[in-house]
Amino acid sequence: MFAVIKTGGKQYRVAEGDQLKIEKLVAEAGEIVTFGEVLMVGGEAGTVVGAPMIEGASVAGEVVEQTRGDKVIVFKKRRRKNSRRRNGHRQRLTVVRITGIVPGAAANA
Repeated sequence: MFAVIKTGGKQYRVAEGDQLKIEKLVAEAGEIVTFGEVLMVGGEAGTVVGAPMIEGASVAGEVVEQTRGDKVIVFKKRRRKNSRRRNGHRQRLTVVRITGIVPGAAANA
């Protein structure tokens, strides 16, 4: 069984046991988090697509760790003006392991 969830302004296709890096959540390592914005659920019985969300569906996950992504260099230059600016950015991330998918009422019908 798989699901498509929305968190941090992005959409992710997840299945039970998957480990993914998402934008930072306020949770400690070992805590259980629940994603209520489920857009699609699929499995052997078929696929259910929400309009836009599936009512009653949720995905549970365990926070593995809080980390930071790779450094991205932001470099701006104005040619012939002797003007340069260089900044670095490291996005804060949360690593989550998916522990369960609840398909909701529409998926059981």
